[in-house]
Amino acid sequence: MIKIIYEREMIQKKFKLWLPVFIWAGIIFFFSSRPTTAVSDIHWKDFIFKKTAHVVEYAIFTTLLFRALKESSLSRLRASYYSILIAIIYGLSDEFHQNFTPGREPKMRDLIFDTTGILLAIFIILKYLPKAPEKIRFWAKRLQLV
Repeated sequence: MIKIIYEREMIQKKFKLWLPVFIWAGIIFFFSSRPTTAVSDIHWKDFIFKKTAHVVEYAIFTTLLFRALKESSLSRLRASYYSILIAIIYGLSDEFHQNFTPGREPKMRDLIFDTTGILLAIFIILKYLPKAPEKIRFWAKRLQLV
């Protein structure tokens, strides 16, 4: 009986950790499946907005991956390595998938912005959060990042 309860709790824990990862991956897929809109009159504004979106969406994706992997009993260092690897592979697959989306094409530049977000997230998690002010560390612990 205790074993069944323990197994159920473990399944629920994994579900709670991995569901946000898959939902976020779905959000990325959804937005990259949409045909592009016309470029605004001020091209640099469009560029800044879209590239910032790449950095932010992959930073969030990597953070969710890190949390799920770390809480699955990997060390922080291994969780960071695997998070980087998985997120870059997902970014590559996302760029490849854009071959089949009208008005879109894969771009190495986008993958570079994705990777920037990935590395930025891991840098913040590993270097900044452990030394952050108490209030930030409190929230990082609640979000299972530290």
